[in-house]
Amino acid sequence: MLYNLLVQFSAQFGPFNLFRYLTFRSGGAVFTALILSFYFGPKIIRWLKSKQSEGQPIRLDGPESHLLTKKGTPTMGGVMILLSVVVSTLLWADLTNPYIWLVIVVTLGFGAIGFVDDYMKLTKKNPKGLSSRRKLVFQAVISVLAGYIIESIAPANLAGQITVPFFKNVLLDAGILYIPFVMIVMVGASNAVNFTDGLDGLVIVPIMIVSGCFALIAYLVGNAVFANYLQLHFVPGSGELAVFCSALVGASLGFLWFNAPPAQVFMGDTGSLACGGALGAISVITRHEFVLSIIGGLFVMEALSVIIQVISFKTTGKRVFKMAPIHHHFEKLGWKEPTIVIRFWIIACIFALLGLATLKLR
Repeated sequence: MLYNLLVQFSAQFGPFNLFRYLTFRSGGAVFTALILSFYFGPKIIRWLKSKQSEGQPIRLDGPESHLLTKKGTPTMGGVMILLSVVVSTLLWADLTNPYIWLVIVVTLGFGAIGFVDDYMKLTKKNPKGLSSRRKLVFQAVISVLAGYIIESIAPANLAGQITVPFFKNVLLDAGILYIPFVMIVMVGASNAVNFTDGLDGLVIVPIMIVSGCFALIAYLVGNAVFANYLQLHFVPGSGELAVFCSALVGASLGFLWFNAPPAQVFMGDTGSLACGGALGAISVITRHEFVLSIIGGLFVMEALSVIIQVISFKTTGKRVFKMAPIHHHFEKLGWKEPTIVIRFWIIACIFALLGLATLKLR
């Protein structure tokens, strides 16, 4: 909004020229989202506590310590993230850019699914909430619609095409399978982030790391000069998503202030599904879907541990892990929660560096 309002007056007032620069507006988005998180955080937490007398329902089959340390902590803290991200993006982004509106709608759509899930958990005093089947159906609908819109906006040379890391000239023509591919990416990313959310501060830092990486990717892919130099596929208009990603970095940093051990609030599915869906959508728009699976390797690792556990138990009756997702496995092994969280943050950093290496190694 500031860009659309102020740039037109840059001839009369030189400093308004700053709003033409994507880097300046991305920086503004970070700090705005951070300040909004700090300002609204305590108010939202107090409101959530007033509405949730017993806090988030705790899994009875989970680590025994959670029944003592997590009980009474309110959930739905993802509302804080969504508020900060959306307001900050609306302030600093070019609102004539269709990608911005698309990612905002996808984020709020996935967030709404998570909100309903969290609400059902609280009202029914049941940690299961909305059934997995219903969640997947709603996520699939949003993803398919988003996929069609992305295809209608995408450059003709990239329509229905899937890029491959490390190969500069390789494009896979998915044809009619492209929309299902988009659905898998977005739904998979959303649920992988959701699986990772299980310990104080565990998921929010990887979200911040992946968002920062995709802020850089969006900036490069959306800039014809840098895209040509790095031999990336140029996607006009996608650079504006750097503002959204930066806002998500700021909101994540602000949320971490309240989610650091011992957490004052949990993000719940409201936050995890929304953040995962947003990152999935951005990876599709920038044509870096496979790179998301590298940069977000921690999310993939968590999701695979659940898939492996379910398949193993249903086919052999035996469990591969003491408990899934895998962070609970290490809890069962006796690792302290802060140790697991910090080591998983380190792993997230390593995956991010590997993913960013694909931008140059071609």
